[in-house]
Amino acid sequence: MSNRFHIAVVGSGPAGLSAAGRAAFYDKQKREADPSHDYTHVLLESFEKPAKTIQRYQKGKHVMAEPGFLDLRSDFDFAAGSRETILGGWEQRVDDSDVNIRYNTEVTKIEGQKGDFALTLKDGSVIHADYVILAIGLEGNPRKLGVPGEDFPLVQYTLDDPTAHSDETVVVVGAGDSAIENALGLVKQNKVAILNRRDEFSRAKEGNLNAILAANADASVPLTCYYSTSVKHITQTEEGGYEITLNTSEGEESFACDRVIARLGGVPPRGFVESIGVEFPNKKPDAIPELTGKYESNVEGLYIIGSLAGYPLIKQAMNQGYDVVEYILGHDIKPADHPLLELQFNLLPYLKDVDDLVTLFQQRIPMFREMNALQFRELVIESDILVSYEDGPMLEDVQSKAKALEEKLAQRDPRPRFTKIIRAGDAIYRDGDFTNSFFTIVEGEVKVDMPGIAKPMTYTRGQFFGEASLLSGRPREGNAIAGKDCIIVETPRRTMVKLMNSNDEVRDGIDLIFIVRALQKHVAPQLSVAKLSEFAASAELRTYKAGEVLFKQGEVGDSLHIIRRGSVSLLRETNGEKIVVAQHQSGKIVGEMSLMGDPIRRETATAAVLTETIELDRKSFMRLVKADTSRIEVLQSNASERAVTHTTMEARPEVGSVMQFLMDEGLGEATNCLVIAEDLCVGCDNCEKACAETHNGISRLDRKSGASYGELHIPVSCRHCEQPHCMKDCPPNAIHRASSGEVFIDNNCIGCGNCESNCPYDVIKLAYDAPKKPGFWSWLLFGSGSGPGEELGYSPDEVAKKKGKKAVKCDACMSQPSGPACVNSCPTGAAARLSPEQFLQLVEKR
Repeated sequence: MSNRFHIAVVGSGPAGLSAAGRAAFYDKQKREADPSHDYTHVLLESFEKPAKTIQRYQKGKHVMAEPGFLDLRSDFDFAAGSRETILGGWEQRVDDSDVNIRYNTEVTKIEGQKGDFALTLKDGSVIHADYVILAIGLEGNPRKLGVPGEDFPLVQYTLDDPTAHSDETVVVVGAGDSAIENALGLVKQNKVAILNRRDEFSRAKEGNLNAILAANADASVPLTCYYSTSVKHITQTEEGGYEITLNTSEGEESFACDRVIARLGGVPPRGFVESIGVEFPNKKPDAIPELTGKYESNVEGLYIIGSLAGYPLIKQAMNQGYDVVEYILGHDIKPADHPLLELQFNLLPYLKDVDDLVTLFQQRIPMFREMNALQFRELVIESDILVSYEDGPMLEDVQSKAKALEEKLAQRDPRPRFTKIIRAGDAIYRDGDFTNSFFTIVEGEVKVDMPGIAKPMTYTRGQFFGEASLLSGRPREGNAIAGKDCIIVETPRRTMVKLMNSNDEVRDGIDLIFIVRALQKHVAPQLSVAKLSEFAASAELRTYKAGEVLFKQGEVGDSLHIIRRGSVSLLRETNGEKIVVAQHQSGKIVGEMSLMGDPIRRETATAAVLTETIELDRKSFMRLVKADTSRIEVLQSNASERAVTHTTMEARPEVGSVMQFLMDEGLGEATNCLVIAEDLCVGCDNCEKACAETHNGISRLDRKSGASYGELHIPVSCRHCEQPHCMKDCPPNAIHRASSGEVFIDNNCIGCGNCESNCPYDVIKLAYDAPKKPGFWSWLLFGSGSGPGEELGYSPDEVAKKKGKKAVKCDACMSQPSGPACVNSCPTGAAARLSPEQFLQLVEKR
């Protein structure tokens, strides 16, 4: 048996199988022409069967074929199906395609160079190859919990058969597909908790996302999803059992558990890979090797594909396996995503190839340089490419081409994105818009005129903007105006959240610039970004759970906080009574008064909801205002006004008590809330009736329910939160925010009930379409039907039953020119929809 080959593939996962399958295709062609032709490839697998990682998937697991927008390119078939079906098909394909595979063959060392690699096997024998394709994956190197108790016997990092465990309390740690699938497999006969350290399952495939959210919304399923939660430690009890302690968004929580399954991904087998001579870009445990666009490492002739190269999805890995053999054999092929990117770049003023443009874009945007090539290509495919042209023949020409392209692609489902054309001087967004996408500049410049700052901010090539609304949920500040010949990548929030959760460099870059711009806006507008970056390095990002204290009354103040996300209440305690003297939303400063006069804190600052702040210490603040004195008078003036306002509020405790009530009802995170003055309300329910008549017979408002205080009533109605809880993990992405701020549910709602479960204010319900009622005049003149308003207890017709229940909630009558029907229909003026900035005015007026 020959031990010299042109191509040696190490590892028979999806990537390795596909690579070997492509090499076998060419070997088979040559053998048909010359029966004496020997194998030019070998596939080396340490396990007894192919695809060891998938062999270890839990039994019966449904394997999905993601990403959906990408076509498969491989000699091995792959479509969504059960683990057993896929493995069976692949094993048969290995035989049919005559792949030269050697099982139970572990590679322990790789030495040499292009044209003469030596692969030493565990049995001491050596295989020689001109080229090596490394496709070994990360399965053998799971990431550990990293907390006390991680080595207890109840902690495991794989799950072969969920049915082997029953009547247990199991904690699954992780937010990826493996964690979700394990949780769903176990919950049939166990009590399961799944822990997600983020606030949504941003990395999961759509099918898994739908399944876990449906299970979480079903009260009969013993599953609990913990968001913004991590494991603090695991301890052994005196009785010999185990207890797990969690850090949750509400504080610590402990309970007994029988099993912990940690699915936190894997880390590269760095020692083995580096021993070959392959270089990594940094010392981080999860760093991936640096590769060319054709997957070649710094060791010429050695290629890396699959999970080890940062491409964990099966379809992606299989496409790589196919492509890399084509590259080695000198064939000029384009990647599978080439047609999609071609459409994205179609109307740009460049005469460059798609791959060259991808490289150019990534080089132009520093924060994306740390991403691997495939991640960046996916980001571009999921984003919109905006290009600006000045008025004239060129603009007219590209607009005509864009219209023709739109008509051509209209029938495709899903319709691919293509270049968006804007006019130079047009607004990309306007002050007050509630959009939350993220913008990066490839070419040209964008000017953003900020309220209160005389000179517009100018952002140029390589910079980004729009991060404030992405992170805070607050409306846009300023008008962003496109310059001429601008090329901008506009990335949706969900894609950016997924990227930030998986890429520390991107998250850190956005955090740093957010701090720089916050300092620029509030303290030092005339300092350069480079200078401000020095101060930003000394600032700290802080996170506070609802009810947590930022600082206390009576303390010596040594820092200020800029609110990045959430809401902060300021309370003064007088004669044992706590009085709310102010309420501040994201984008505001708190605590600065103790740095500009008396250092003693006059108030206690408390997070009204989950809140993030930028904390700047006294020393850095003083250095900053000395470096740029242009903002001192404004800061002093604002501090004086606040001191007067706070003292006035302290003298009127009844006002503070009502403000506290509003904050307790969650209005600290509201952007648009319905408030009813009970002394004016006559109980006519016109508000509910008008709501139902405006929304096809179903009211989005429950006037009678809700809390009251001081003759103010907060009915059950949507608050249109800054960071809407209902948007979190919506499988079909059916919940959106209008540019004017209203949060609404689109027609593609699937009725999973996840938004209903996630809303802490019970303002969403699932309902069938209401039957059509007789008209108003039929009711008025002839008594037909039940009259205006929702018909309680109605029976849905067959069409409605077939359609199923859908989520319904207040949309603030965004489609009605006259505004909210509930407010317009109130005969006494008792109802009003308000933003947080209007709460104090309302309370003082009342």
